[in-house]
Amino acid sequence: MLKKRPGLQQEDTAFHLGERLRLRRKEAELTMRYVAENAGLSVGFISQVERGLTAPSLSSLRSIARVLQRPISEFLEQPGSGTGTTRKGRRVSYRIADGSVSYERLSANFPGSTLRSVILHEPPGHRSEPISHEGEELFYILQGEITVEIEGGCKILRQGDSTHFASRRKHATWNHTDRTASILWSGTMDVFGEDADEHVQGNDTRGAGVHSVIEGDRE
Repeated sequence: MLKKRPGLQQEDTAFHLGERLRLRRKEAELTMRYVAENAGLSVGFISQVERGLTAPSLSSLRSIARVLQRPISEFLEQPGSGTGTTRKGRRVSYRIADGSVSYERLSANFPGSTLRSVILHEPPGHRSEPISHEGEELFYILQGEITVEIEGGCKILRQGDSTHFASRRKHATWNHTDRTASILWSGTMDVFGEDADEHVQGNDTRGAGVHSVIEGDRE
């Protein structure tokens, strides 16, 4: 769930998350264009997130946090890694904002582990933002069906179907049905923020991209 400030109402979570991301970006003197390009997202999407008009997915929030040189745990509270065994009906379900995708953590964390896994529950009509990032990932449809777009090519995945691809390829999903779709997601991206080195390293991002300010970046 979103890491909340005292007195924060649940319905305000998207707005407050966006506000905190925007403040951190301003502190780092980064433009929306810089954040978008380095997170593998669009400037328009970053603007919508900062204004609280939409909530990012787990992978998008991790990508944004990494560019801002902050751990994802600063913005989102997630379940711990546990023992590696989970039980149906006992897993904690959490989401970034009301009405957005909900998650159930499956994977554990131990020395040398590289695989992360969650069950996603996409509400009817939900469209994820197009994104590209490091690593690889696999979707396996547990329930319902979704449209998956990878580098402009679309395919419909139904219960029992799967797809495995390099995450550097621009990708997005859309629940085109009127029923919730449940998806097993496995990937190498550290969506839980447990890597010892999850921040941008080797680059002084302070002031980077400031001279490429675009319309709306001064808000």
